[in-house]
Amino acid sequence: MRTASITRKTAETAITVEIDLDGTGAYDNETGVGFFDHMLDQLARHSLIDIKIRARGDTHIDDHHTVEDTGIALGQALTQALGDKKGIRRYGHFALAMDDAQVSCALDLSARPFLVWNCDMPTAKIGTFDTELVREFFQALATHGGITLHIDRVHGINSHHIAEAAFKAVARSLRMAVEPDPRMAGVLPSTKGAL
Repeated sequence: MRTASITRKTAETAITVEIDLDGTGAYDNETGVGFFDHMLDQLARHSLIDIKIRARGDTHIDDHHTVEDTGIALGQALTQALGDKKGIRRYGHFALAMDDAQVSCALDLSARPFLVWNCDMPTAKIGTFDTELVREFFQALATHGGITLHIDRVHGINSHHIAEAAFKAVARSLRMAVEPDPRMAGVLPSTKGAL
């Protein structure tokens, strides 16, 4: 069973994350940040990873700690669920079009975290949501999930579309990378002997 459950509690947030890598994309996310919940739902649906998140944070200050800490906990859950990574495809890539926006993602479940972010938003807000938090989420996810993650905006004039295309492109790339490779059953996808 490629599942994980993570609980993270700090003075700023209390978060639980449950995932199933072999799910159907079911989602049940409640972070107290409406737009972010919508993005997490997209991440689950398009990755086919079942995701359930409960987060309480100091949103009376702003959404930063809730979004970042959710990325940390979700990254930790991915690491736990992947285990030794034997038999997975490891790499994923996807170019996703959404109306005016096109965002591409390439990732490697390498245990070498790195984020390349070329996905600036034209506005500072989507509703009440700070658009800079999209990058903060993916930075936390990459760092704690051990993911080399490249996200590039090819086109886009609407911040909502760009952010959503980024989440969906990452989701589709994750779907590819975590899938078992029938030609590599039980084999680590590396010549190093460790990931």
